[in-house]
Amino acid sequence: MSLAYLPSPSQGIWHLGPFPVRAYALCILVGIIVAVLITQRRWVARSGKAEDVTDVAVWAVPFGIIGGRLYHVITDPQLYFAQGRNPVAALYIWQGGLGIWGAVALGAVGTWIGCRRRGISLPAFAGAVAPGLVLAQAIGRWGNYFNQELFGGPTTVPWALRIDPDNRPDATPDIALYHPTFLYESLWCVGVFFLLLWAEKRFRVTGGRLFVLYIAAYTLGRAWVESLRVDDVNHILGLRLNVWTSIIVFLTAVVYLIATRRSEHPATGAAVSADDHRSGEANISR
Repeated sequence: MSLAYLPSPSQGIWHLGPFPVRAYALCILVGIIVAVLITQRRWVARSGKAEDVTDVAVWAVPFGIIGGRLYHVITDPQLYFAQGRNPVAALYIWQGGLGIWGAVALGAVGTWIGCRRRGISLPAFAGAVAPGLVLAQAIGRWGNYFNQELFGGPTTVPWALRIDPDNRPDATPDIALYHPTFLYESLWCVGVFFLLLWAEKRFRVTGGRLFVLYIAAYTLGRAWVESLRVDDVNHILGLRLNVWTSIIVFLTAVVYLIATRRSEHPATGAAVSADDHRSGEANISR
């Protein structure tokens, strides 16, 4: 038994009269607010308007949440549709279960709609939103901490997370300490946040390329964190489905970054994607 460990929260739900306040939802909400504020500051610095960000968020956020839930349910259908399970629980988003891949994919659709309605460049906006988005993920991961879910395997490291008996895996009911993978991923996302700011300033990576750099950097860490988890998920050739997804997305992002490394913005000389080259970061509003 480790002499030092991280305690789990005593509760993840508080009640204001008849209304439940869930820590999981609060973490996601705080993450969204932080992402919007950071993106507004970055967008205004690029001669955009702060209201552009809130208007795009009106489309991107609900699309992202729906996409995240759909990905989770589709890739882990046994949790809701196997014999003895409750299919209606697939709608219980407050109990946890958002797949980042679905959130980014469908969130991108919502962002495209919002940008199109505002008449602004999607690649330019993607570059502005990337740092705030990954920081929102860092904050949102703490929702897993309050739900005591998505932790790693048993461990005795000083930063091990103590899990209550009701939330322990069936295979290890008598083991209390596990890897706090929520913390690992949260810290990785914070690191990616600073990486993006550094790459943008040092190498002038902007627009769509900055967003793709976020994807590559995040998936690199996610593959490692995912491999530590012990929750019930589907496997392909011995690897968790999300590990395969991380590998495929990472390789795709790296190929894109290599293929566009020589593209430069005609006005600033900053390395950008082909789409950014055509649209121009200097003219973010059409």
